[in-house]
Amino acid sequence: MLVILYYIIFSISFVYAMYFALTGLFGFKNYHKSQFGRHKPKHKFGIVIATRNEEKVIGALVKSLKKQKYPKELYEIFVVPNNCTDDTEGAAREAGATIIDCTVPVKYKADALKFTFNKLQSREDIDAFVVFDADNLVHPDFLARMNDALCEGVQVAQAFRDAKNMGDNWLTGSYTLFYFIQNFFYNRARMNYSGSATINGTGFMMRKEVVKGGFNTKTITEDSEFTAQCAIRGIQVAFVEDAITYDEHPMTFSASWKQRKRWTSGTLNCLTIYWKKLLSTFIKTGNIACFDMVMMFLAPIMMLVGSALSVVLIIFHIAGVELFDFFSYLYASGIVFFVLFYFMSVLMNVFVVKYNHKKPKDILSGIFLFSLFLLSWIPINIVCLFKKTDSWEQIKHDRSDVDLDKLLN
Repeated sequence: MLVILYYIIFSISFVYAMYFALTGLFGFKNYHKSQFGRHKPKHKFGIVIATRNEEKVIGALVKSLKKQKYPKELYEIFVVPNNCTDDTEGAAREAGATIIDCTVPVKYKADALKFTFNKLQSREDIDAFVVFDADNLVHPDFLARMNDALCEGVQVAQAFRDAKNMGDNWLTGSYTLFYFIQNFFYNRARMNYSGSATINGTGFMMRKEVVKGGFNTKTITEDSEFTAQCAIRGIQVAFVEDAITYDEHPMTFSASWKQRKRWTSGTLNCLTIYWKKLLSTFIKTGNIACFDMVMMFLAPIMMLVGSALSVVLIIFHIAGVELFDFFSYLYASGIVFFVLFYFMSVLMNVFVVKYNHKKPKDILSGIFLFSLFLLSWIPINIVCLFKKTDSWEQIKHDRSDVDLDKLLN
């Protein structure tokens, strides 16, 4: 009976993994080709940056935005300080941003965004909003590439999330690889089969009309939740690979633990709230983005299921229980199995690094320790199953010394 149960759970896990493996192959379609043509500057952007105690980095972001190769009259930078105990507002104002005083209580980042979007709805000159985090730096062509997407009918778009500190240590390198892999095997792949990319926190754009009724997210992961809402509404989230933002990744494991706990808690919350609506919409409309989001929200649970299966395989092997599937035979080979999968992971890491025109030697620790980064997610998922994070905690950002020009070269 236990063996039958094992095969049922194994089959579900295998199908889940193969779904992402096979759909990810679409990332290779139209290799290195831009998804959008080039268009003349047309649309005006309202750039929104919700900030909390970001005095050290906000000025660098605003200054990088001031260097956009896009008409200055076609974008305005709005900084929305909230719950600050430092001089974030002064630093942003000095750099040239417009300050919006947030007059509502802010528990999550989404509260500040919702307030700002509602406030700016009356601005008839603004066509679209772009959201950044205060620790970002932005490629000079960012707005030009988002304008291209708008000119071709895109309503919501996610930019390419690069790193401004990928070489600091193995952890920042692992974060960089995590987003490189997501960019290529998820976002780019889905653009190539008319699916929908996922919004991942920063560097996303939306037409003003999309949030005319409000930015109505309820969870601590407003990015994933908004992606799900777009899927239900039939709005494709485009991936604009040529629009690049550089993110500061956590440099300590404690900060990473805190951040990823928030991600997992929000993901599980979104699963609880949206899975029925997503599946019913998929059945009615055939919109693959709805099915994709259910699969994404299941990720923490499926990771734990896969881990549990590995433990069961060890027990079966010790007990002499014979299994008849290829995976079990590989697993029974012991160290060979783990070396094989680790080697494949390293090859994938090198591929995405070179695809994005980076040098593997600059991120070696991340390439070789990325598997450890993923394994460390297992205890995070276990903790979040029993105690979800329901409050936003600040991640310290202080890398104001990063030179945008060096990132571009």
